[in-house]
Order: sequence, then C-alpha cells, then structure tokens
Amino acid sequence: MTEINSNVEQINNSAEIIYAFLSNLNNFKELMPEQIENWKSTEDTCSFRIKNMADLSLKLTQKIPYNLIVLSPEGKTPFTFELTCSLEQISDLKTNAVINFKADLNAMMLMLAKSPLQNFVNALAMRLKKKFDN
Repeated sequence: MTEINSNVEQINNSAEIIYAFLSNLNNFKELMPEQIENWKSTEDTCSFRIKNMADLSLKLTQKIPYNLIVLSPEGKTPFTFELTCSLEQISDLKTNAVINFKADLNAMMLMLAKSPLQNFVNALAMRLKKKFDN
C-alpha cells in the first residue's frame, strides 16, 4: 500500500469548525485545484473529472468527530484508494491538518502518479489552510 502525505498545515481555527466544513462534501469544491471539472456533489458524495485524465466519484465512508474524515471511491476505479484528512487540535484556535492518499498502486503506476498525487494532497491541505486563515 502506497501512502502519500501532504505537508502538515497549521490552521488558525478549531478542529470542530474545520471538521464541520470537511464533513460536507459540497465544500470540497473550494479545495480542489484548477484541473478539476464537471464537479457534482451532495453532502456525502462528490464526482468530478481530472482534466485530461479520469472521472472520479468519492463517498464519505468514515467520520471521527473533530479528528478524521475518510473518502473512498464509489463505482469503478483503476485501483483501490482512500483519501483521508486528519486533524489535531493544538489549542483553541490552532489545528494541524494532514491530507493522506493511500492506494494499491503497482510500480509503474506509482512512478507515473506519485508526483501528481503529492501535488494534489499538498494543494488540498494548502487550500484548506487558506480557507480558514482569511
């Protein structure tokens, strides 16, 4: 299993407020990079196209209040994966956030996808920080 972690982003807000935002997949559109098109979402699911690549559908599969959000693929995907956001409250208005991508990737797929996936999780974490630090 391959794991790709974002940079740890320290966010100037409580884990409770960040968790509430992440618990509604309608909000994820604000975190997505420019390469995302055809965004559709509900509170528990989202689907989108990564420009010039693939269509993806995700669903909320696990929530641990104020600590963890887990998204898993819905429907057919070329490989099994999971996208998680871990939150660690440091003080009343400071929370560390990390986005993690876990996948069953063969060596060839890992070689092709590692850098784009690393950029993707870092972009999500950075946009989450910007969302709450403004």
